Amino acid sequence: MFYCGFADEASRSIDGQIAATLALGWRHIEPRYVGETQFHDLDDAAFDEVAGKLEDAGIQIPCLGSAVANWQCDPFSDEDFERSLAMLERALTRMRRLKCRLLRGMSFLVQPQRPPFDPEVEKAVFAKVTRLVHRCEEEGVIYGHENCRNYGGQSARHSLRLLEHIQSPALKLVFDTGNPLWTLDRSTPDTGGRLQDSWDFYRQVREEIVHVHIKDGHRFAASSDNAAVLPTLPGEGEGAVEKIVGDLLQRGYDGGFSIEPHLPLRFIDDRAEERDQAAIAAYIAYGRAFMQLVARVRPAERG
Repeated sequence: MFYCGFADEASRSIDGQIAATLALGWRHIEPRYVGETQFHDLDDAAFDEVAGKLEDAGIQIPCLGSAVANWQCDPFSDEDFERSLAMLERALTRMRRLKCRLLRGMSFLVQPQRPPFDPEVEKAVFAKVTRLVHRCEEEGVIYGHENCRNYGGQSARHSLRLLEHIQSPALKLVFDTGNPLWTLDRSTPDTGGRLQDSWDFYRQVREEIVHVHIKDGHRFAASSDNAAVLPTLPGEGEGAVEKIVGDLLQRGYDGGFSIEPHLPLRFIDDRAEERDQAAIAAYIAYGRAFMQLVARVRPAERG
């Protein structure tokens, strides 16, 4: 196994992302933003500069955190789908240079007023995700579907239906420990607003997981379609992080654990320098807390 993270939560500059990663003793970043630009949308000159800095620092990219088919994409919009296809092509070009073989993708936003297993939604989602997955398969890339605000994130059953329908070796799961805290369980039509349980979701899909996002928090309010969550350090919230990580390691998981802190930050004033320093310090503290958690749950070495 190895550690990595969404280092744009430490700094939007690539220099800051590299510095925070190296301060933790890590050698992996899951890129998402550089500045205000999605990593896969950087122009050629900016990407060449970023890729060069990553290579010089010995930083590897095990998974690209793309926005393909994410919560901004309507499954019934051809325009949104074409935008996701173009985004995917840009991502694949970047991944070739970086020797990256895993893409974080999603399965389009589903409006909560729709029934949980709406045939129209499934027809549109399955057809479009199939095209995205098959394009990845052509490139030897895994499409790692994340349980977020999308069709597959509505419940473990939805994620499994996606896998069962598409049935491609290029479709696997990226599991986020914290996302269930925000999300209604739509596994049946009569859930009555019940929120998801991270351990229960994980337990049903764990055989298909190839990469893990570490996020945790406490719920403090709920609405008709989601919950409000106060992020915490890993293992201090309701995301069953310690239980999930322990189970994965016991089962021989050797993939990545990618931190995504989402920690709220407080500033004495609004100076950019202070914000940057606080964000980097919080990211490093989160990474160290997670390494301590792993040390607690890692199976003992057999002599």
